[in-house]
Amino acid sequence: MAMKVMFISLGCDKNLVDAEKMLGILRKEGYAFTDNEAEADVIIVNSCCFIGDAKEESINTILEMASYKEKENGVCKALIVTGCLTERYQDEFLKELPEVDGILGIASWQEIGNVVKEALEKKTPHVFYDNNSLPKTEADRVVTTGGYYAHLKIAEGCDKHCTYCIIPKIRGRYRSVPMEELVEEAEKLAAQGVRELILVAQETTLYGVDLYGTKSLPQLIRRLAAIPGIYWIRIQYCYPEEITDGLIDVIASEPKVCHYLDIPIQHGSDRILKRMGRRTDSGQLREIVGKLRERIPDIALRTTLITGFPGETEEEFEELMAFVDEMEFERLGVFAYSQEEDTPAAAMEDQIPEEVKEDRRARVMELQQEIAFEKSEAMVGKILDVMIEGKVADENAYVGRTYMDAPGVDGYIFVQTGAELMSGDFVKVKVTGAVEYDLIGELSE
Repeated sequence: MAMKVMFISLGCDKNLVDAEKMLGILRKEGYAFTDNEAEADVIIVNSCCFIGDAKEESINTILEMASYKEKENGVCKALIVTGCLTERYQDEFLKELPEVDGILGIASWQEIGNVVKEALEKKTPHVFYDNNSLPKTEADRVVTTGGYYAHLKIAEGCDKHCTYCIIPKIRGRYRSVPMEELVEEAEKLAAQGVRELILVAQETTLYGVDLYGTKSLPQLIRRLAAIPGIYWIRIQYCYPEEITDGLIDVIASEPKVCHYLDIPIQHGSDRILKRMGRRTDSGQLREIVGKLRERIPDIALRTTLITGFPGETEEEFEELMAFVDEMEFERLGVFAYSQEEDTPAAAMEDQIPEEVKEDRRARVMELQQEIAFEKSEAMVGKILDVMIEGKVADENAYVGRTYMDAPGVDGYIFVQTGAELMSGDFVKVKVTGAVEYDLIGELSE
């Protein structure tokens, strides 16, 4: 009987892609998978440490999974940890967490099969390649998102060095995945039934600069759009200063590209943006948002913000509030600033008390809620393409997503119909109502 592996992936969708590739390697080597900790011979935790809460969640998960090695009726023989937490703390990891039987760095995920084998042999593998290397995309992935959408990681690392962010130290410099590898991976995903590709990286807009000497995201998109079976292409993590007219043109003109863009802007005060190490000021942000909405009138813009950055005054926070009110982003998330060791911002004076950070975060979200609800109401009467994700239990209704909604972070549309639909189907839906962040609709004639 095949040994059973339980795999827990925490953190971002970039981490999830690494997890799916590791699962592909383990499947090829004959392991079976389970989602029941009590049945698992091997438990693997793919960790995150982007901010303090993520670090705490990773450590708590590792300790919880370690308990299954000690239970009388437990079958767990090895606990392995991969991902950002191991990369960041590799020297301390096995010393501080003796419950762990092996660790693996973010640039060495292709070694997962060997690490599992050695851990089961009671060795303690510690495998870390240079975090500026880039493993070749060769594993057949195990898609864990339901099968109809998948993330395509087009680059690794980051060169921006924002003052609050530890990612460049953990994941290394910016490295684009060669276009041929991405096209081959996307073709395999399409052959498995994937209909929506979500392009992700620490920054997608710089794709290709290191390999081809120019920003090549538009060319990549056109090649991906030519793949039969792909219906939607969604672009995330676009730094505003790197958005080119060429990228806007391909979003506007290529029918498969969702009119949706994720643009992390972080703040609306020029002084705070400068202290954050960002490359744009509020005027430039207004300019790029205005250009996107002029060229693509139905575009849905998502952004993320940070409240309580060191030195943020009440006046600067009010600048941020006014900016959010003016820009009226369709989708918006807010983080309270997390003081991360080994970052320039952590050593800045004028750190803001936690309760002030959280209060400011709540105030932005309250304002955004009003904006989002008004935008939802304005959708009533429109006819939209919807990807069906599943049926609502005990009701003649299905849950789906529109082009405006990325999985896991945005809203849904509930489609009321007695017709038989399948997950992954695309249908035309007329919006008949709105409830907070979600829409209600019916099949269009």
